[in-house]
Amino acid sequence: MEKITLVLNGKKETIYFEEGDTLLYVLRDRIGLTGTKFGCGYGVCGACTVVVNGEAVRSCKVLFKTLEGTDILTIEGLTDGEKLHPIQQAFVDANAVQCGFCTPGIVMELYALFGKEPDASDDRIKEVLSGHLCRCTGYESIFDAAKLAQKTENYSKQDKKDFESAAKLAREYMKKSRKEEK
Repeated sequence: MEKITLVLNGKKETIYFEEGDTLLYVLRDRIGLTGTKFGCGYGVCGACTVVVNGEAVRSCKVLFKTLEGTDILTIEGLTDGEKLHPIQQAFVDANAVQCGFCTPGIVMELYALFGKEPDASDDRIKEVLSGHLCRCTGYESIFDAAKLAQKTENYSKQDKKDFESAAKLAREYMKKSRKEEK
């Protein structure tokens, strides 16, 4: 087994893996974070979306060995367990959840989008959502939830802080790792 160190849901972790393991496999089967879903295995449905260094990625397409020193956020790390993240709450409020299988991936996609573009246009939101398949809800309520989350004033401020602190933590880790290698 090989190992890498990274930041997962705000905590520095050393994680063991086998050659060829994808990020999705490690999250679900090695660590037990099952909120990230296996949908298609080809990066088409969006159910496996997580945030890596502030970018939404399809975890089924990313080899785990490439993630040394990165900052990974999954649906489990989005809240502290006390209350829902504003995007999650918007999905509840807009009745945009039925079976819920696709919801974690969509929520993480929107988290990454609004972290970079808090004032994203309707067209931009629709473009991002077009990479996600949902068989139950229909896309109108998902779009409504995205707009509702976008309007939540505290959302943009809090997530901007989260992005900044995650980026700082990842930079500090990489700087320390480089010193240790020398």
